Amino acid sequence: MSQERYQLPVAQALTQAYIEGNREVVEGLYGYHAGSLLDWEKRFAWLQGSTNTRAASAEVASVLREYNERHGAAQAAMRNIAALAEGAPVVVGGQQAGLWTGPLLVIHKAVSVIGAAKSASEQLGVHVVPVFWIAGEDHDWDEANHAYVVTAEQELRKLTASKPEGSRTSVSRTRIAEEQWEKLVGELEQSLPSSEFKASFMEKLRQLTQSSGTLSDMFASIMAIMFGEEGLVLLDADDAALRALEAPMFRRMLEENDVLSSAYSSAAEKVQSFGFPLQAEVAEDAANLFLFQGDKNDERTLLYKREGGFRDRRDTVFWSKDELLRLAGERPQQFSNNVMTRPIMQDYLLPVLGVVLGPGEIAYWAMTGEAFRTFGMEMPIIVPRMSYTLVEGGVVKNMAKYELSFHDVMESFEEKRAAWLKGQDNLHIEARFGEARAAFETMYTPLLELAGSVQAGLIKLGETNMAKIMEQISYMESKTIEAYNKQFEASTRQLDRIRISLLPLGKPQERVVNMAVYWNRYGDDWLKKLLETPFSRTGGHEIVYL
Repeated sequence: MSQERYQLPVAQALTQAYIEGNREVVEGLYGYHAGSLLDWEKRFAWLQGSTNTRAASAEVASVLREYNERHGAAQAAMRNIAALAEGAPVVVGGQQAGLWTGPLLVIHKAVSVIGAAKSASEQLGVHVVPVFWIAGEDHDWDEANHAYVVTAEQELRKLTASKPEGSRTSVSRTRIAEEQWEKLVGELEQSLPSSEFKASFMEKLRQLTQSSGTLSDMFASIMAIMFGEEGLVLLDADDAALRALEAPMFRRMLEENDVLSSAYSSAAEKVQSFGFPLQAEVAEDAANLFLFQGDKNDERTLLYKREGGFRDRRDTVFWSKDELLRLAGERPQQFSNNVMTRPIMQDYLLPVLGVVLGPGEIAYWAMTGEAFRTFGMEMPIIVPRMSYTLVEGGVVKNMAKYELSFHDVMESFEEKRAAWLKGQDNLHIEARFGEARAAFETMYTPLLELAGSVQAGLIKLGETNMAKIMEQISYMESKTIEAYNKQFEASTRQLDRIRISLLPLGKPQERVVNMAVYWNRYGDDWLKKLLETPFSRTGGHEIVYL
């Protein structure tokens, strides 16, 4: 296996400042830094002395044991749940459940969680458990319902699960019919090229559809297969049994909602005082909690504060604080967190040593620091997620053939592609058409002057006429180049394969391509290589050659 470093650009300046260990930013907004060995020791010591701030570990472990057993967890994962029951600290990271796990960045996050847990275990000499938080409570169906794969024809294809009719509910409560699963697996099978692993891969997916009523079910079952031997423990945030354990924290969030709102506003002001834009909305009347309501208690509604109580966005339903407090105690499964309160709930359920986050998440977590302190808690150590680009042998050969570095592909692929094609132009098509345009302009300009001397209004007409003729010359030039380049179709297909593999849709591979592309072609070998790649607590990007 061969690897090399390449730093993907970080869009959020605040995240970059954290990764670089800017002392003012770290101390002012986060508290701990993943790159500090001492901070890991401090956080572990704090966890040992703050068990009274969290749900009972044994009760949480009991819920996780049932959930993971249901989704086929390996013995390594079950042993980790047993350790969690005894109070073992965790490293956690999560993502919304996507079709067949969604884009590769989800896999990268799981690999990072496992790497961070192992690293912390080695340093502290204690058992640190890796946990993946499936954000099944999220209701953004369009974000979760699709997967991009590279077809046998080396084209990018989007496979999509259509949303069943009904209310806007969570992904974990959106049922997918067996017929739709069969259709999706059939489309995937049709799309993927033949390989020695394809038959077993497709058979495994078909087996999982029989026990997967939702995208979250399928997600958990696939993750259990991929990472069970690594001991990754799975958790669905919309698990009703887990919600029952969260009831005390939901009640506290309702009782002290104004204090929470002030904490988020204060943190937002602090973020802006450092010169950084806000990555999440902070509204004074937002309760930062959702309620499942409606006829079937399945419509996920964001709560807003009003006149000492709470309302929905459209101001059509009103609940008193006492009503919601009673509901939180009796039916906590009707509540769920938003991005601002989820970090606190996560820390209430689990002894979180560190949390693996992507660039955008790191930026908006800065707005939760005051809320943690308000509730007598501390923000856990933020661990930037690792990212990877998988480069196949055929792509490597094509890059060498066209003298393209990884940097060339990521930074200037279209320019390099155009330059290569232009370099094949032995007829000097662009130059000759350029000469034609110049010659025409030289001959036609005096005629414009002549026409203008006869009648001034003819100058504008002549300029319009000249522009049209120039446009037609350029049109003929593009058609000539297009026809000439047809003889290089094999080369353009090779160049396009590089782009689709490494920069699909003009984005990094991890943000688009689904893991099915690699499982189908390499079995689990590609995943083993990711897990073997050196882990960095401050993140980074690795190029992994398959």
